Amino acid sequence: MALEDSLFSVSGLEVALPDMAAKPVFGRAPLIQILKGINLEITRGSVLGIVGGSGSGKSTLGRALLRLLEPTGGTIRFDGQDITHLNEDALRPIRRRMQMIFQDPMSSLNPRRRVGAIIADPLLMHEFDAIDARVDDALDHVGLPRGFKSRYPHELSGGQRQRVGIARAIALKPEFILADEIVSGLDVSSQAQVLNVLDNLVKELGLTLAFISHDLSVIRRLCDRVMVLNRGEIAEFANTDRLFAAPQSAYTRELMDAIPLPDPNQANW
Repeated sequence: MALEDSLFSVSGLEVALPDMAAKPVFGRAPLIQILKGINLEITRGSVLGIVGGSGSGKSTLGRALLRLLEPTGGTIRFDGQDITHLNEDALRPIRRRMQMIFQDPMSSLNPRRRVGAIIADPLLMHEFDAIDARVDDALDHVGLPRGFKSRYPHELSGGQRQRVGIARAIALKPEFILADEIVSGLDVSSQAQVLNVLDNLVKELGLTLAFISHDLSVIRRLCDRVMVLNRGEIAEFANTDRLFAAPQSAYTRELMDAIPLPDPNQANW
């Protein structure tokens, strides 16, 4: 891979967080190692799946990439720049280039604000102009009517709320988006709609996407490459087709064995 093709380059990444369940030592909770020496390259325009069971470290990895968590070891480079320990002032111009879509849109969307204002918030924060036109454009990209700008989150379905979250993320025209378990709470039909939106956005906008999930069937539908995490370490990292054709690790095979068999009465999406 040529260096200029790499948007994220991660070397020896470690993250340790306080173990709140443990007895404090000298007034402080002891640290528990969550990520253990992660090495990773994310190519521009690619869709990386990050998969693993509960406690595998996948969400911690995502938040470390966005520098929502401070690494305790290793380095993170974004577009060639070392961002591992940048302070908030230095991170500000970089944050508009990387956005996150959260798992639960009801907790991440302000219920007292209308959809238009929710999508406009990051644009105002980063002092963009032509706010209304950018909000309209974001709604168009996720397949929602512009009239939804006047609605509140509780007036929308789960899939529609998640598409509002995607619209808010793409309004800044970022280069990278992290999607953390964003279809796990949706029914099959809504999952398909959201995955189709993401697939189209990657192609239309040239986005680079990291998609976190515990569900390998969803990962297979969307991603070019798959990283399998187990207890904070990489169990396997491969192109999607190769991983599903010939998984190399026992842990990956366990995850595959847990994929539900298709229901013959359920429409194929």
